[in-house]
Amino acid sequence: MPTIHLGRTRLPLYLLIILDFTVAIACAKFSELIRFQSLSMLWPNANLIAIQSLLAVLCSFVVGVYEPWRGRDLHERLGKVIWAWILSFITLALFIVATKTAESYSRLWIAIWSLVAVFGAVACRICVYKALVKMRSQGRNTRRVMVIGRGRNYQMILDDFQGSNSYGYNIDTVIPYESEQQAAGELDAVLAKNEHYDECWICLPLKDSGAVHSLIEAMKHSTVDVRFMPGLQDIPLLNHKVSPIGGYYSLDISCSPLDGYSRIVKAIEDRVVGLIIFLLILPVCALIALAIKLTSPGPVLFKQYRHGIDGKRIKVYKFRSMSIHTEEQGKVTQASKGDARITKVGAFLRRTSLDELPQFFNVIQGKMSIVGPRPHALEHNEYYKEIVESYMKRHKVKPGITGLAQVRGFRGETDTLEKMQKRVECDLEYMDRWTLWLDFRIIFMTVFKGFLNPNAY
Repeated sequence: MPTIHLGRTRLPLYLLIILDFTVAIACAKFSELIRFQSLSMLWPNANLIAIQSLLAVLCSFVVGVYEPWRGRDLHERLGKVIWAWILSFITLALFIVATKTAESYSRLWIAIWSLVAVFGAVACRICVYKALVKMRSQGRNTRRVMVIGRGRNYQMILDDFQGSNSYGYNIDTVIPYESEQQAAGELDAVLAKNEHYDECWICLPLKDSGAVHSLIEAMKHSTVDVRFMPGLQDIPLLNHKVSPIGGYYSLDISCSPLDGYSRIVKAIEDRVVGLIIFLLILPVCALIALAIKLTSPGPVLFKQYRHGIDGKRIKVYKFRSMSIHTEEQGKVTQASKGDARITKVGAFLRRTSLDELPQFFNVIQGKMSIVGPRPHALEHNEYYKEIVESYMKRHKVKPGITGLAQVRGFRGETDTLEKMQKRVECDLEYMDRWTLWLDFRIIFMTVFKGFLNPNAY
């Protein structure tokens, strides 16, 4: 079947906006049926539905829901959809409070509406995604691509995109790169045919990046989108993007993901959520402290220096779970299964992660985050930074009480190098993918999954 090109059009955007308006209104009316067993014809409800519909679309623009999905990870895009709709209902609640109209609406109806709407928005986006996958498998809604390159990355791209894929790219022409003159000559010959291409991918190793200029020069009369894919899969990337610096373009390979706006959002999250949790757990902490004091001699809290953000030393608090003992200078022995140093109360605290609760005080201090890479002993950092790739990049953000590695089961004793590598991989993935929504997901998973773990002892 021939490839069908829709060209550059705003139609998909308009259709998605109409879809979101429809979801907002339909879910509101469906929630009325659940709450009132009938469709309400009251003006206040209709007014609120109209406002929320506009907020849903506005928040979707702000969060980036309407950015192109082509070639993007589905879970990442769905996360943005969920966050946009949650944000729209938070804004709606603030509007109701500010206008002092809370008595005009059913709180239960709004609560049901918000849950149904988030679910409905995600379900509709999944249906749209599935429909696009089917269309693209039939050669529709694809972009025609020309690829120029050589090397391992070039071959991997051909293998992945020349077969059946759901990304919506159709590799039509391939020009193997042997020399700058040869590639530019073949490119001229291809363009002379005046055939339409949507994109040209230049897949060359970084050592051949000098040829990019001549290839772009050969395409100066073409409107094709040009992408340079130098093959960075083997380099541990962190928050990679292109940044303008003093009029020059910088390919950021390893930068902190929490700068500017993101850092402020993360700080507000930690202080607000951290303070709320700290106040809620105070009675539990008091009972734990009493149990520790009554069952073993020594202090209630265990204090140890760890590395914080940018590698600065911070004092981290935990409930003491071991009997008082001394370690050899410069050595930290990890707790192991059946460790005689662990007290009976301590075994329970470690198994349920309740020994970590005092670290919410570290969060309120601003030295830790609720979610982030777990801080390791200083001696462990000195050891693993030499043998685990990109190990110290974990310290580009504040350490956390819980993290992606913990909810995936990579917690407890790291008695093998592979376990530590897996933990670091999860930490770097979290830092590269950070969003407020990801933090809330990890907190939710920690409550229902992360506390009890067979690896914690």
